Amino acid sequence: MDPEVSLMLQCPPGGLPEQQVRAELSPAHDRRPLPGGDQAIAAVWESRLQAQPWIFDAPKFRLHSAFLEPTGSQGPQLLLRLGLTSYRDFLGTNWASSAAWLRQQGLADWGDKQAYLADPLGVGAALTTADDFLVFLRRSQRVAEAPGLVDVPGGHPEPQALCPGDSPLHKDLPGELVVHELFSSVLQEICDEALPLYNVNNDKCLAYSPRCSLTSEQVRKHYMSGGPEAHESTGIIFVETQGLDCAEGSEAQNSGHDSCKRCEGNMSGSHCPPTEREEVAGD
Repeated sequence: MDPEVSLMLQCPPGGLPEQQVRAELSPAHDRRPLPGGDQAIAAVWESRLQAQPWIFDAPKFRLHSAFLEPTGSQGPQLLLRLGLTSYRDFLGTNWASSAAWLRQQGLADWGDKQAYLADPLGVGAALTTADDFLVFLRRSQRVAEAPGLVDVPGGHPEPQALCPGDSPLHKDLPGELVVHELFSSVLQEICDEALPLYNVNNDKCLAYSPRCSLTSEQVRKHYMSGGPEAHESTGIIFVETQGLDCAEGSEAQNSGHDSCKRCEGNMSGSHCPPTEREEVAGD
């Protein structure tokens, strides 16, 4: 697994239902301004736009920290401390060539290596078909992050889904609605990228592996027919789950594919056997 991928926390087996997750939004959880100003971010963004004029900026939730808090008989509660950031800042910090230096500087200046990074909150699903195959996607060369690598269906929860406009304010984003968007967005990403939403189980739990009622062949046919975000991937990959052992701690790349960081983070702690097949869009 990529050394930059680490496990922030581990949810209980079966995941956490929506009512056991809280979100706390505050400007205190935002990214710190870069030393000397954010001109470097603007320069990276302009360079990206010249190379990929189809990308666009949008607000994102920033993951500052996460804690599991014991609450008695109802089980643990997850507290997400969130700020606000943007896709522009994400490409200009986390994906910039200066990212390693920013981590070092954040640790020196604030005692926090993430202080200067956008760290947008993402979602991903280890989706399983009715005939027990995990679903992965080959990202296209047109995307701004991890082009050509393997990923799980996923994306980002959107502040604009709750507060339209380019500059939402923390005070206009109630925590309970943010949590609902977090849970809803992963199902929407599955729908947009892989298969119809109504064929995915709706047992909304954080850190869960959703199942769908379609076989891998049916998912393949739907994927080949295209979707709202069809441009973001070029192929679908099925990995058989037979013999899956989450206690072995093996990495997602054991499937033999070059996986992106989100995919590795999503699948960390799972062993994917080599029984697989990849279907390329248009084949």
